[in-house]
Amino acid sequence: MELIDTHTHLDFPEFDSDRREVLAHSRALDVRRMVVLGVYQQNWQRLWDLVQADAGLFAAFGLHPVYLDDHKPTDLTELGDWLTRLHGHRQLCAVGEIGLDYFLEQLDRERQQSLFEAQLKLAVDFQLPTLLHVRRSHAAVIATLKRIRLPRGGIIHAFAGSREEAHEYIKLGFKLGLGGAATWPQALRMHKVLAQLPLSAVVLETDAPDMAPAMYPGQRNSPAHLPAICTALAERMGTSPLLLAEASTRNACELFNW
Repeated sequence: MELIDTHTHLDFPEFDSDRREVLAHSRALDVRRMVVLGVYQQNWQRLWDLVQADAGLFAAFGLHPVYLDDHKPTDLTELGDWLTRLHGHRQLCAVGEIGLDYFLEQLDRERQQSLFEAQLKLAVDFQLPTLLHVRRSHAAVIATLKRIRLPRGGIIHAFAGSREEAHEYIKLGFKLGLGGAATWPQALRMHKVLAQLPLSAVVLETDAPDMAPAMYPGQRNSPAHLPAICTALAERMGTSPLLLAEASTRNACELFNW
């Protein structure tokens, strides 16, 4: 039962002391491939160096809305340069992590929107999928995706929206990323939505080192937790862990052209 972790931050300092061991442990549990996402210009080179040292890691580059105040105007140009330089490389898989965050009220929404649209257009230009951060901003993201159509769609990271929002994303060619947050006991609305999601529309993820699942409370999250996440979510979705794992892996391979 091969699993793919479609959303990690394995380049973060939280893994500096035991990254090699984490990777080995995850592979032993059949988490074979992992996507590592860039969030600001300063971590792109570190991320790419990490990915180049491991054929089972894949990179996405982007400017995350939460780090809005850290991004410089030249970073967009540099993102285009990175995508140009790596165009066609087997380990470049997406533009991300990008999106809109309306939960943090101090983040200027107009600046977020401008940055989001510019990066979506890069994804169109380079024919790449997008990995989207969407927090309390589903209506704005859906409206934007209807205006800027992405030929290869992408993933809505840590999806926690309604059934109707899920349907809109699916129509737009997106997969829904499911991870630790969907296992939390307090995620009651999400538990109801999970039971109504088609297997053809979901992919599994961890967001490691963040968003640890309910069975590992307060711990550093890891790709090694993905099998437990899969088992917990399969129960909520009324299916078997094997069928969910197979669907997630198939969907991820289709999205990333693997």
